[in-house]
Amino acid sequence: MKFVLLIATALVSTSLGLLAREPLDKPNIIIIYLDDSGYGDFSHNGNPVIETPNISKLANQGVNFTQFYVATAACSASRYSLLTGRYPGRSGLGSWVVGPESKGHIRASEVTIADGLKSAGYKTGMFGKWHLGSPNGKNKMSQDTLPLAHGFDTWLGTNVSHDYGNSKLLKSDPNGNSPIKGYSEIAKNLPSDVATSTSLTGRYTAATVEFIKENKDKPFFAYVAHNQPHLGLFVSDEFKGKSKRGLLGDVMAEVDNSVEQILNTLESEGIQKNTLVIFSSDNGPWILFDEAKNHPKYGEARTHVGYALPFRDGKGSTWEGGHRVPGVFYWPGVIEADRNLTPVSTLDVLPTVFALTGAKLPTDRSIDGRDIRSLLIPNIEKNLGEFEFLYSYTDNMPSAIRKGPWKLHIRIGSQKRDNYGYEASKAKPLLFNVEEDISESIDRAAEQPEKVKELLGLIEKKTQQIKQEGVLK
Repeated sequence: MKFVLLIATALVSTSLGLLAREPLDKPNIIIIYLDDSGYGDFSHNGNPVIETPNISKLANQGVNFTQFYVATAACSASRYSLLTGRYPGRSGLGSWVVGPESKGHIRASEVTIADGLKSAGYKTGMFGKWHLGSPNGKNKMSQDTLPLAHGFDTWLGTNVSHDYGNSKLLKSDPNGNSPIKGYSEIAKNLPSDVATSTSLTGRYTAATVEFIKENKDKPFFAYVAHNQPHLGLFVSDEFKGKSKRGLLGDVMAEVDNSVEQILNTLESEGIQKNTLVIFSSDNGPWILFDEAKNHPKYGEARTHVGYALPFRDGKGSTWEGGHRVPGVFYWPGVIEADRNLTPVSTLDVLPTVFALTGAKLPTDRSIDGRDIRSLLIPNIEKNLGEFEFLYSYTDNMPSAIRKGPWKLHIRIGSQKRDNYGYEASKAKPLLFNVEEDISESIDRAAEQPEKVKELLGLIEKKTQQIKQEGVLK
């Protein structure tokens, strides 16, 4: 009888995930990264008609950083900085967006989060938009352009945004028949392939769930990089017409459902306490089209554009609305619920994840992020110092800097033609206290000459360091 009871207890324990690793023993890592989703696109940030109950669950039960930044306000460079912990100026990409016909791509010599975790014994999978290089004639169909060359064991996703005319949906496959070895081409020309485009969120979710189930007994890293919301939005029939906010709200509802399915899978497999989920967006909303009527590509695009409120501007700008995005770290049983006002950025993700997992941090190059475990886990000594952060513009070089609450612009990147009536240069910079003045409306440069001098010196020093170190070979 005791033997039978022991077997029964073991079976129940296993089914409930009670025999899983200790939470801090090589925790699983999931990064969910949206495309062009603004700070104000979520119910927990006050949107009155967009419903995101599961994303808001992450924010309300995890650490919700109210001052969370991406290193630049456009796709490729933002993703580079997330995956490497390095400023875009170090990438060698030359521009903040790498198109499907661009020669450039993320260099094989970079160490990505996937590279580090794979070396530490993790299974690594990516599900979603890459946008860090495409094989083409200019780079001789290089295999270094796509995710398998950068630490990922498996990938399903698009090479670039789905609105490019030659965007492709690819899948890693040792027997792949696409022009580049190791991949299969599922579909191409996505804007005109509506059936495939509307299936992307669901495809990525299903693949992520399958990946989690297959690797539940070993440490894993899943990078879920949704194509949505972006523009030219696509949503499956199940979610079409469900939101009071129209198509944008429908898309956000489907993304929120994706988060729910991932969380439910972690719970059903008994590994929710073994898994850190990080949620963010690559930059703010593409408000360039907010004034567009009957745009030749997007139609009534202004009805599709999200919200950066309460910040100024959006994607493609160095105002706060371009760089400040949702930033949530969720880890039941390890991270306590906290609305944290400390400024942090996607640059901090790699060093923090490497510290948590035992992956080795590269010592032969600059890592611009910080280990922020002290902001996540109780009883870890807090010694981060004052926040210093560069805002990068279209050439991937700095255009503004923040130190503490102060932000100095030396050039303005804006999606509004008149730059809101502002101009900035090294000779005549703009200075804002972005904690007291979140809309960047009150220029304090004239009354704070010493602060201007300090920040001008700091941005020059950091810019020169980036230039002198150069890019990896």
